[in-house]
Amino acid sequence: MEDNPWKLVKRTRAYENPWIAIDHDDVINAAGNPGIYGVVRFENLAIGIVTLDQNGYTTLVGQWRYPLERYSWEIPEGGGPKGEAPIEAAKRELLEETGITAKKWTKLLEMDLSNSVTDERAFLFLAEDLSEGTAAPEETEVFQIKRLPLAEAVQLVLKGEIRDSMAVVGLLAAERFLNQR
Repeated sequence: MEDNPWKLVKRTRAYENPWIAIDHDDVINAAGNPGIYGVVRFENLAIGIVTLDQNGYTTLVGQWRYPLERYSWEIPEGGGPKGEAPIEAAKRELLEETGITAKKWTKLLEMDLSNSVTDERAFLFLAEDLSEGTAAPEETEVFQIKRLPLAEAVQLVLKGEIRDSMAVVGLLAAERFLNQR
């Protein structure tokens, strides 16, 4: 079914800050009954980068994730304004978080994150032909950087030790892409 069975009756902006907005929608649901729906709307696109150096190593970024109340190992990630090309945001985020620049970029995929409650879209890239530089994280970003073989990072995904959705999909997609070329 490609026609929208949902009907918007009224939208109220319940909350807004520079990064997200939350809408409370009064709706007629897919069954034809009155209902409500809450939608988190993101101001930026989500950007994730899997790095691969000449020895087959990738870079993970570790940080405390406030909403989860736990530490998380992830690929370098960030946000890009919707008017900016996602590849430009990826280059900026990789440099900012890790100090790495790349000469070769491949778009791995686009995906929707948690599409039952948010409109957030993600773009995942593979960065190769790397050069090291100096990271310049934002004041709220306190990172640890870990380099390990891509195959080892994929094993951490499969063991459930890497759980961030963009990191999981990005690492698996990068491994598949590399195995097919």
